[in-house]
Amino acid sequence: MTKHSQQVPAVIAPVEHGRITEAILDFVSQVPDSKIGSSKDPASEARRLASRAAQRAALTAGSLALPPGPLGWLTLLPELIAIWKIQGQMVSDIAAAYGRHATLGREQMMWCLFRHTAAQAFRDLVVRMGDRLVFRRMSYGVAQRVAKQVGVKLTQRTLSKGIARWLPVIGALGVGAYAYYDTGQVASTAIDMFEGEIAINEDTDGAAAKAVKPKSKPRAKATRRVVDKLVDKAVAGAARKVASTARKAVSKKPHKPKA
Repeated sequence: MTKHSQQVPAVIAPVEHGRITEAILDFVSQVPDSKIGSSKDPASEARRLASRAAQRAALTAGSLALPPGPLGWLTLLPELIAIWKIQGQMVSDIAAAYGRHATLGREQMMWCLFRHTAAQAFRDLVVRMGDRLVFRRMSYGVAQRVAKQVGVKLTQRTLSKGIARWLPVIGALGVGAYAYYDTGQVASTAIDMFEGEIAINEDTDGAAAKAVKPKSKPRAKATRRVVDKLVDKAVAGAARKVASTARKAVSKKPHKPKA
């Protein structure tokens, strides 16, 4: 067996979109519980939960990206699943803070986690009508189709993230910064959803929808702006660290052996 054939499984297997699709379906099959109670100021509580989750996601992703070379490729799928767990718990906690945890189902969880990744995958599943989001109940076949489209997008992303595994420290910082940004996007989608009105279409044919109204007046736009500013600030800081580390690495003079 050649060296080339020995290395192929270590590179290709972790980013195969079929495995990612299966992981998505398995993950969203159960909504995590939350220990957060209904908040008098859910917008502020949601921002706090988003900031904490983004920091955890950045640390987790950066740590898993530290192993260099082929070993780093093997951490791609575990990294995705670890980030989903953090983000899924964050969505669950935000729902509880708004007193809306009972309305959080598989459809809403997939929307929050993956809408910014593959919005087109949800075109037949979610319809926005003003401040209302109308969700269609998913059969397993529909869920599989959505997960497959998301899986293709995530596969493309993991290929570029895998390349970062060959850049010790600098690559890990970049991966961590992106995880922070990605978690901020998930939080923004969740806040927008829970501050608005949710309607659930019980029939797959698109019949009458059951509306679930929010407890408070929608303030999604203002909250999203605050979350986006926090995310942009964190990403900019991480980018500066990466640039500084790169400059130091380049400026180091090679050690000359003594004669």
